[in-house]
Formats: sequence, structure tokens, C-alpha cells
Amino acid sequence: MKSGSMFRGRSKHTLDSKGRLAIPARFREVMEQAGENCLVVTNHDSCLWAFPRKNWQAIEEKAAGLPQFDEAVNTYLRYFISGGVECQIKQSRITIPPDLREFAGLTKDVVLVGELKRFEIWDREEWEEAFRKAKENFVEASQSLKDMGI
Repeated sequence: MKSGSMFRGRSKHTLDSKGRLAIPARFREVMEQAGENCLVVTNHDSCLWAFPRKNWQAIEEKAAGLPQFDEAVNTYLRYFISGGVECQIKQSRITIPPDLREFAGLTKDVVLVGELKRFEIWDREEWEEAFRKAKENFVEASQSLKDMGI
């Protein structure tokens, strides 16, 4: 991904009955600048994470070098890595597979949340609760980030 081209902002969208999701123009621009037409979508916590394929490949390469007999590594591979599905961008949309929609509780109303090298896909009600919690914890989290130099 080119410097300066990151996923930013939040936007509300609607999934259709086939699980198709329109990708916002500003997110498509990030993909186009990176020469990408495919997202890898995987389960994470109570939402889905969507990565440009090149960013996902970097994660896979790091995961492939982890010790294969470590239980934490196996848990990570079984949960996070195994959930990854390539979703081609066609007509400015992706189709989210049924199992991933079910995992994140996505039915109709969703929120896309830019997080720099990836974006999240949330059920709208779940997002509102997660954002409320983030807002409550922001001052404390800011102190931790300050300690990291941010």
C-alpha cells in the first residue's frame, strides 16, 4: 500500500440478501492506488476485518514462520487465519460469504470502519455498542498510546 493511502473514516451501508456490500469510493481509491481488486475478509472479535490482499499476504508470511507446536499459534491459525476468504471487488462491491456474515451477525445494516491498513465490517447495533465502549475508554487508552510515543 502506498504511503498516504490508508483506510479512514466510518460509513453506514446495507447488505443485500446475497451478502453483497458496496465498498465506499474512498476505500476503493485506497485499493486502486495499491493496485488491488481483492480483499481478504476474516473474522475478528465481534466484527470482520478486511485487508487488501498484499497486506493479508504479509500477515500469512509472518504466521507461516511461527512455531507450529505452540498452542497460542495454533489457536491464532485456527481462528483468525483460517477465516480468511478472498472477496473480489466487482461493480464496486464484494460478496461476504454466509459463514462470515453469520459470525459477525451481519444481516442488513452495517458500518465500515477505516483502520489504516484494514477496515472493519460491523453490524450497526454491535458497532454502536463497541464505539460507546471505545469512547468511555478513550482517555485511558490515550495514556497508553502516549507511553508508546503516539
